Amino acid sequence: MVTVSQNTLAKCSQEESLVLWLDKVGIKDIALVGGKNASLGEMIQQLTPKGVNVPTGFATTAYAYRYFIQSAGLEAKLRELFADLDVEDVRNLQERGLKARSLLMHTPFPVELQQAIASAYESLCKQYNPDTDVAVRSSATAEDLPDASFAGQQETYLNVVGAEEVLAACHKCFASLFTDRAISYRHTKGFDHFSVALAVGVQKMVRSDLATSGVMFSIDTETGFKDAALITAAYGLGENVVQGAVNPDEYCVFKPTLKAGFKPIIDKKLGSKELRMVYDEGSQSTKNEAVSIVEQNKFALSDADILQLAHWACLIEDHYSQAHGSYTPMDIEWAKDGITNQLFVVQARPETVQSQKNGNVLRSYRLGMVSQRGLGGFPHERLTNPEGGTGEKTQNISLLPLVTGRAIGEAISQGKARVILDAKQIEEFQAGEVLVTERTDPDWEPIMKRASAIITNSGGRTCHAAIIARELGVPAIVGCGNATQVLKTGQEVTVSCAEGEEGKVYPGLLPFEVKEVPLENLPRTHTQILMNVGNPQEAFSLSAIPNDGVGLARTEFIIANQIQVHPLALIHYDKLADAEQKAKVAAITATYDDKPQYFVDKLAQGVGRIAAAFYPKPVIVRMSDFKSNEYRNLAGGSQFEPDEENPMLGWRGAARYYDPGYREGFALECHAIKRVRDEMGLTNVIPMIPFCRTPEEGRLVLAEMAKHDLKQGVNDLQIYVMCELPSNVILAEQFAEVFDGFSIGSNDLTQLTLGLDRDSALVARLFDERSPAVKQMVKMAIASAKKQRRKIGICGQAPSDYPEFAQFLVEEGIDSISLNPDSVLKTMLEIAKVEQQS
Repeated sequence: MVTVSQNTLAKCSQEESLVLWLDKVGIKDIALVGGKNASLGEMIQQLTPKGVNVPTGFATTAYAYRYFIQSAGLEAKLRELFADLDVEDVRNLQERGLKARSLLMHTPFPVELQQAIASAYESLCKQYNPDTDVAVRSSATAEDLPDASFAGQQETYLNVVGAEEVLAACHKCFASLFTDRAISYRHTKGFDHFSVALAVGVQKMVRSDLATSGVMFSIDTETGFKDAALITAAYGLGENVVQGAVNPDEYCVFKPTLKAGFKPIIDKKLGSKELRMVYDEGSQSTKNEAVSIVEQNKFALSDADILQLAHWACLIEDHYSQAHGSYTPMDIEWAKDGITNQLFVVQARPETVQSQKNGNVLRSYRLGMVSQRGLGGFPHERLTNPEGGTGEKTQNISLLPLVTGRAIGEAISQGKARVILDAKQIEEFQAGEVLVTERTDPDWEPIMKRASAIITNSGGRTCHAAIIARELGVPAIVGCGNATQVLKTGQEVTVSCAEGEEGKVYPGLLPFEVKEVPLENLPRTHTQILMNVGNPQEAFSLSAIPNDGVGLARTEFIIANQIQVHPLALIHYDKLADAEQKAKVAAITATYDDKPQYFVDKLAQGVGRIAAAFYPKPVIVRMSDFKSNEYRNLAGGSQFEPDEENPMLGWRGAARYYDPGYREGFALECHAIKRVRDEMGLTNVIPMIPFCRTPEEGRLVLAEMAKHDLKQGVNDLQIYVMCELPSNVILAEQFAEVFDGFSIGSNDLTQLTLGLDRDSALVARLFDERSPAVKQMVKMAIASAKKQRRKIGICGQAPSDYPEFAQFLVEEGIDSISLNPDSVLKTMLEIAKVEQQS
């Protein structure tokens, strides 16, 4: 019965083996060795030849667990213990769990099982060195299934050394089948406690205590966007990332162009990474130590490592999708060995939330409007009007959030806060409350499923709180930093995860709406329906709305909200005269010695994320169109901007790009666009020039772009121009000789046709895109573009606000209409009706 070596294992029946080597099992052997071990074996056999590194090891079998239970007569005792189990009663659950674990721990392993584990460990030591350090991980026969992960339900032990310690760790893993959270989870998922067996994986440790580790998903965890690989990383052993003890770095890679050989890192976010889990040499266990400020301010992974991990995520996802016969996104744990500098995959399981969602229904949450003026004060204000300006209405609530963090999910919820700092207090939690705590672990799950929302001080998008919140469908905000200090028990709060990647907790019970739209029978229109997108963090979710691409991606949003610094203040950082402004720039760019590179990186990532979300559909990116007074509001901007009487008609758009006063800044914008197209492989990006007054000015801009290797026709590069000035319409045929396409900006075209200031309340009543004069200008522009065989669309506000204006555009034969996301479906239906009638 006992199997002690790989050679003798091959001769024995696997079903009655106590121990199996990982390289002898595969994904079909979940019933034998549990999900985790079966997956490790599958990767060792199938993916190691493709370059994926997986540490070797062995597993105790499900048969070994059942042999232990049956030989000691434990099942009858456990059944009696669980006869009156009530998982909704926290105290009852805790008492039954404690007794069950005690029963197993006080029952010795059979001698045969002890010998099998000890002999296998000895064989592992012969492969490496005496007293090899191993990770001992629980692996249940019901875990890592496509619809139930069981992640973190049973125990894991790291840096286990010596046969006796390995045996003790295996024993504790067996007992952990009856942790409170595992009992509750099985009950919730409908699994019989006695049909699930527990195997244990014993795997050579990766010395990530000397390097880095983390978690990655082959899908965007919040939106279900399939073409992104999300990677988190922190220093030391990976338990801190999994448990949410640290706020890790986050990286996002676009898979399609990665597979084509490009380097599409479309997002990098620096985490605080305050703790590092390392070996505690004295106790053969682990401990946490503080990470220096210098290391915290550095990314834990190089770009080369990020791309390597993303490549592995693609290989693993593709393999498991083929094995399962259907698309199977993956949840993967990785580690880097600080001695060999090699990367390893140490676990892989199917992702169990986004992969199970219904893709035929679009559900969206939106906070109700509390104020017409938003949060006020550029650059923090979010301008929802696609053409910018300070006079448009906004849809933001006027309240500042109490705390912010990483949004988990895309929903909104609310309730009374319950601050709990210790798991011993979980009995105080009431159903429907908002759970506020430092972090969660699996022991918190019995109350997490009763929460209306979850808020934690620490953790990233791959921590325990995030994973369980997704499974439960509960909105969560993790990594807030100070939530337990700011929020008070009994305080009414609204938790919003519907505003991009940043989750926000607002005071009070704010109004919000939920919309569900079935997508099966939406009509497809001849007129292309594009979207206006400003915030890159919303791009993945917006791409789920039926569309033909992006008609306006505004670089101003990225510059104002993510970069926040005037480009010339970065180029001439050493010459900044205002000490306060220089300190502000220094703080914002603290992780960059090369200050201009900060601008290029951030702009490229923002544009790249939008382009990736809609790839391969066209994404028209408008180059910066701040007015001088808006540029001044950027950090360091006052030193480089004039004080104009009427900036709306002054130094803006194309006039800046070739001017000696801004030429260097425009060069940084060009470098960012070139990186997106050439390095990331996102050739669907079409740059667009705003406020170009004459064809001659257009040629000057194109010459400036060519200096930075953005040349029309090279790598299929097209360059469009905004049609927003009367001169653009009158000289449209000449502009068509310079540019590849047009996009009508109805706001500026309206104000300049009617001769009014759209920011002036005194003449606001006269501002109307439906004016016959404006419509005549639009009609002329479309006709001229068609005559010259140039594409022409519109990205202004009018089609979103006025269905009759959209009807007029369709009747005139416009190629595309770009809309605000919230009006896409409504306008699409209206356009379909018009097209059917014509």
